[in-house]
Order: sequence, then structure tokens, then C-alpha cells
Amino acid sequence: MSLYIGREASKLWKRICTETSTEIVLLGENWKYILGGLIFQYIHGLAARGVHYLHRPGPTLQDVGFFLLPELGQDKAYISETVFSIIFLSFILWTFHPFFSKSKKIYTVLIWCRVLAFLVACQTLRIMTFYSTQLPGPNYHCREGSKLARLPRPDNIVEVLFINFPRGVLYGCGDLIFSSHMIFSLVFVRTFYKYGTHRFVKNCAWLIVVIQSLLIVASRKHYTVDVVVAWYTVNLVVFFLDKKLPELPDRSSGAATQLLPLSKDTKIKEENHKLMNGNSGESGDWRPRTQINGKIMEEGNVEATINGA
Repeated sequence: MSLYIGREASKLWKRICTETSTEIVLLGENWKYILGGLIFQYIHGLAARGVHYLHRPGPTLQDVGFFLLPELGQDKAYISETVFSIIFLSFILWTFHPFFSKSKKIYTVLIWCRVLAFLVACQTLRIMTFYSTQLPGPNYHCREGSKLARLPRPDNIVEVLFINFPRGVLYGCGDLIFSSHMIFSLVFVRTFYKYGTHRFVKNCAWLIVVIQSLLIVASRKHYTVDVVVAWYTVNLVVFFLDKKLPELPDRSSGAATQLLPLSKDTKIKEENHKLMNGNSGESGDWRPRTQINGKIMEEGNVEATINGA
């Protein structure tokens, strides 16, 4: 029993080391995209913090979702955040599953390049919309009478740049249309639906996002319009942007070797293979050739050779 456990542990360690070396190569080629996407997450948080200074509390707007869904109340508002945390953490763990799982379909670095591209595009649209019009926040801390509904003028720029993290992120007001929670949830679930392997889990993921949408409205964190706009905006952005981005290589076809740098011997073998097949490897020298009596002749010279010319 101990021998079997030791053998499996050794295989797992080798798998982790191999995957790490591959991902390091990919990270070296794509680190600018990863870093840019992470920096934009801070910019998005900074923009949400800035609009809080412009927020003015007022009467809650008439909303069909508020009539249809019972209000959870402040003591149960954590339910919505709990569901969102499950979606967020589950997706992060899934993107790193190639380090431990035998079934490898994605590369962690490449999948995060795509996810961050989707997030940046959607968050850019979100910043434009909530700065265009500020609505009175329906959340409890954004209503009239709450000390957090209005932010006093900052004393210095440092106070703005630090966003009062994490309190400033959790208790923001004014950044309504459209929901940031729905951006993350929909981007994550759409990515998992495309590159995941278990259909039942995929369908459950979509069901959880629907429940998350209802909980956001029931906890009065957003108006129904914030959730509805997020559903069609994020899906359209991901749909069109996904067609523009290069597709992920298929790991099952041995494409992993194409991502690693080729050695000098490997390149020489490839050149010899091309020459043996009658192609020099140059794009402009792809004319068909025919082999006669052990000699490789071009198609235009075949007839003359046969006639003895």
C-alpha cells in the first residue's frame, strides 16, 4: 500500500514539474497581457471608488425585480456574496487543474489571457456607463441616512489611490449599470462551458449563475436592469471577442511541443525531413515534384526526362 502511494506521489510530482516548465515558457511569452489585465483590475476598482464621491442617495427607483423577489435583508445579504465566492474560487481552482490532473485540455496562462481580455472589455463598458449616469444605490449602505452613502472629499490623492481596501470595495455606491459580479460570473462560466469536460457540471454552473442573478436583486445590491444589461452585454462581448482571439492549442494533438523552444538538432531533423519530401521549406518553393529513377524532378521537367531530352 505504501509502495503504491509513493509511486503515485512520484508521478504527481513529475506531472507538476512538467506542467510548471511549460507554463513558465508561456508566461515568459504572455506576461505583458497578464500584467496588463491585472493592472486594469485596479483601474476598474479605482473608477468604482471615484464614482462613489459623486453618488447622491435618494429614493429607491421603481423596479420589477423588487416587487417579484422578497428582500433578503441585511442579515441575509451574505448569501449572495457566498454564492459569488464559490463561483470565483471554483473557477480559479479549475484553471490550475492541469498541474494535477491527467486530463489536460487547457493551458493555465493562455486561459487567463483570454479571461482577462474578456474582463477588460466588459469593465471598460461598465466604467463608461456608470460614469454617464449615477443612480441612487438600492443597497442598504447607499440609502439616505447611511454614513457610507456619501464620501467626504478626500484629503489627498493617496486616499483615493488606496481605495480604502477592502472596505471601499465592499461598500461602494454609484457603480450600478451594470453589475460587476455578473461580469465575473458570466465570463467564468462561459469559459468553463467552452473548455470544460463534464456536461453535467457545465449545466450546473449555468444554473448557479441564474441563482446568483436572482440573489443580487433580492439582496438589493443592484437594480434588475443592472443584471439584465450584464446578461446580454457580457455574452455579446465574449461572443465577438472570442472570434478575434487566437484559439487555444489542442493539447490532445501534441501541440504542447510547439510551445516549447526547439533545439538545434530538432530543427536540423525537420529540415532534412522537408528535403527528403522534395520541399525546401521555403513558402515560395512549394511546387510539386515527382521521383523518377531515384531522382526528384520538378513536374515541368518530368516529361522531358521521360523522352530522354
